Amino acid sequence: MHRPPPRILRRLAKWLASAAALTLPAAVLGAVATTAPAHAATGTYQQVTGFGSNPGNLQMYEYVPAGLPSGAPLVVALHGCTQSADDYYSHSGWPQFADQWKFAVVFPQTTTSNNIQKCFQWFDPAKDARGGTESASIVQMVSYAEQKHGSDPHRVFATGLSAGGGMTADLLAAYPDVFAGGAIDSGLPAQCATSLAAASGCQMNNQNLTPAQWGDKVRNSHSGYTGPWPRVAIWQGTSDYTVYPVNATELRDQWTNVWGISQTPSSTHSLPGGTTQSVYNDANGKPAVEVYSISGMGHGLAVDPGSGTDQCGTTGAYFLDAICSTSYTAKFWGLDGSDGTDPGDPGDPGDPGDPGGPQQCFTASNYAQVVAGRAHMSGGYTYANGSNQNMGLYNVFVTHTLKETSTNYYVIADSGC
Repeated sequence: MHRPPPRILRRLAKWLASAAALTLPAAVLGAVATTAPAHAATGTYQQVTGFGSNPGNLQMYEYVPAGLPSGAPLVVALHGCTQSADDYYSHSGWPQFADQWKFAVVFPQTTTSNNIQKCFQWFDPAKDARGGTESASIVQMVSYAEQKHGSDPHRVFATGLSAGGGMTADLLAAYPDVFAGGAIDSGLPAQCATSLAAASGCQMNNQNLTPAQWGDKVRNSHSGYTGPWPRVAIWQGTSDYTVYPVNATELRDQWTNVWGISQTPSSTHSLPGGTTQSVYNDANGKPAVEVYSISGMGHGLAVDPGSGTDQCGTTGAYFLDAICSTSYTAKFWGLDGSDGTDPGDPGDPGDPGDPGGPQQCFTASNYAQVVAGRAHMSGGYTYANGSNQNMGLYNVFVTHTLKETSTNYYVIADSGC
């Protein structure tokens, strides 16, 4: 392998020394105090082998709640540098909500044989682009979980912390046909860096690109794609000096431009933990992009240990006590049975997706759903009216259940209505 010149090695060493999330040794990580979990997982957490050809040399772990029904959603959760799938499983709170709302969680894991700091390689197009080795391995994990558990291919979501967040953004850009939504926690815009040498510049500096230039990085990741784009939640601490807060602004610019919507929020809300939520609605008035800015928080995933409804997770290295980001992310994606239209509080009666509004369900072929006016066809694919969720090919062979959550607003409800 070609050895980088000394100048690049010195720059990399300086970057690693300053980026705490990328450098803490295992001994230090193990010494950080953690809180006792408030939720005891009732499902099965285990490593899975033989999930595919695995060109990225990754490992697959999964959490499957007891009583998981066929047609349930699937979440892919990517750890940060120096971390493991076990860390993310233990601290993030995802098993708690998987038990509560019934969905499976895949925890990909990389190793030091891929990257000395155990980082997903969000800065290398050979690894993170469509067909790249690591991204392809993750998509193989998704396909395996869909086949094994009967997961709904239209409700697959990705989330990740730090380097895992950068890889999440790349996955959403490269595979919008696979992922319906994503959450990028203390992460970076899709395709910000295309080399290791450029990675630190993305972490720490404004790249001075226009929203259109950021959006092009997504559009060029899967050229010719005409389907719906993933809905994206962006989480960022204002005191993050590993992945600077400018990255949240760039992510907002990138994904609002992809959606063709304004960079001015449709609404803002004050949430617990000093969190400000900015919501950017699509043309139908549904949140397409949300930015959560946490005052004073450093680099990490926001958790909120406790037994409250919206509390989750345990503290540890890069799992910081502020707000249960996992709960808000899951609700944004509609994993709680809502459709995420009510920012911060999806439970008010009369809102779309709540029991106070229309709750009619219709099971039919994609062709029949279009004929009945509950869906529409574009480019050979069928999309639910209102939510614009991709239902698959426009034909009489693919069947879905659609739930009308408000007038002429339909969501896929294959797992039950």
